[in-house]
Amino acid sequence: MTAVSFQPSAVSQKEVVLRAEGLSKRFGGLLAVQNVTFTQYAGEILAVIGPNGAGKTTLLNLLSGVYRPTSGRLHLLGRDVTGESMEARCHAGLGRAFQIVRPFPEMTVHENVTVGALFGKSGVTLPEARERAYDLLERTGLAAHADKAAHELTLLQDKRLEVARALATQPRVLLLDEVMAGLRPAEAQEAVALVRSVQGSGVSVLFIEHIMPVVRDLADRVVVMDQGQVIAEGTYREVTANPQVVAAYLGTEEGLQA
Repeated sequence: MTAVSFQPSAVSQKEVVLRAEGLSKRFGGLLAVQNVTFTQYAGEILAVIGPNGAGKTTLLNLLSGVYRPTSGRLHLLGRDVTGESMEARCHAGLGRAFQIVRPFPEMTVHENVTVGALFGKSGVTLPEARERAYDLLERTGLAAHADKAAHELTLLQDKRLEVARALATQPRVLLLDEVMAGLRPAEAQEAVALVRSVQGSGVSVLFIEHIMPVVRDLADRVVVMDQGQVIAEGTYREVTANPQVVAAYLGTEEGLQA
């Protein structure tokens, strides 16, 4: 499938969709995330980057409800969801696609997405969920594979299925955990186009990524973490020119901007 070019939608400075205030997470003597604060706006694609062990995945787990914070607050669409479960956050408009894709392997691609639609907003009927699943398979380029068992898909198709399942829950904010991992360059560009199309549909996206050209091409803003803390925030150009980011992340400006 040929990657499609999408224009980024304008970032609204009026509506805050996600607000982390002083989020910290301690595991015994390890402070994995320390006093992380950031804001995400409606329609924005926000990247979180940093070296291995910086606390990025722990932060994503705090946002999605896998972990409860040791301290700090999280607001989703103006609602304090700090103490709420993953399911409650999903119903409130927060979706997540995981790096390691685990579909129901013996179910069809369409059935996998239908399950996501039933799990999301309350009151969705089975016919409505099936219809929404077909629509999302069209949008994510999987319509031709709707009746295949999920275990028959390629890695790129698996990634698309993971995004489709997350979108089926009808999120306002979508969390993506290294969805480009393992993809060839051409496949990564297709995935970039898919994320752009998600943004174009009105969904705000927060993603973790190590592939810097992907961050450059996708992110409206970038949050940089190191040792559990936010050390910089701004546009891609701004953070890659920050000496602290260069020293903490890849060590050279040339490497960071590759």
